Amino acid sequence: MSINRNKKLKLHGFNNLTKSLSFNMYDICYTKTPQEREAYIQYIDEQYNAEKLTEILTNVTNIIGANILNIAKQDYDPQGASVTILVCEYPMEETSEITKASNTSNEPGPLPETILAHLDKSHITVHTYPEYHPDDGICTFRADIDVSTCGEISPLKALNYLVHSFDSDIMTVDYRVRGFTRDIKGKKIFIDHKINSIQNYIPKSISQKYDMIDVNIYQENIFHTKFKLKEFDLDNYLFGYTKNELTINEINHITKKLKKEMDEIFYGSNTPL
Repeated sequence: MSINRNKKLKLHGFNNLTKSLSFNMYDICYTKTPQEREAYIQYIDEQYNAEKLTEILTNVTNIIGANILNIAKQDYDPQGASVTILVCEYPMEETSEITKASNTSNEPGPLPETILAHLDKSHITVHTYPEYHPDDGICTFRADIDVSTCGEISPLKALNYLVHSFDSDIMTVDYRVRGFTRDIKGKKIFIDHKINSIQNYIPKSISQKYDMIDVNIYQENIFHTKFKLKEFDLDNYLFGYTKNELTINEINHITKKLKKEMDEIFYGSNTPL
């Protein structure tokens, strides 16, 4: 079905389409001792506690132009945190024309200048998973964020901000439009905006830093993109010391382990060292 994306759709009733964005990020680190490992986990827990994650999700709400109904947040013992925000679509009187237009444009979304709480359709959730290898020093922090909306608002506009909110070595992003709505003549509409790749919503300044792979099922309105950081600087992966304090053999050994971890996460399979 061909849709003129520049004209506002005239619907029978309200927009029933459900748009779901799943954003998964991984931050990888190497620690030499159990004490360093515990210090890294504690650092991550403090950096991305429930309060900080609530701030991030509140900004997401503002960017997609929705309204907050309820917030539930929890820090876990020994580590990790979760936040859930119930949201719904509602006209924002002070929303600028630029922001309104950006909700459906096929380009990266804005970065917020202020924290503004608006949200009232569907939900936004985040869960964190700090973990470590039992015996080789590798630590991996994972955060899963899901943004699910109904109606005209699209979670894709929050993707640019989410990428900027986390220090990610690996990212996996999924986007899907589910269900259908009807126009005033009763014809089913299965998607109400143009998209051919999630990459369109990533600014060039970010996309140039990552190797990316798309796996899309266009006829089902399912889009999937994986990101892996191109440049590797060992100092960015050491916690509490620098590579200048290591021998050449240690540098090569740790580098090999870290790159193996990144490849396994990116390709979704275990590989021999």
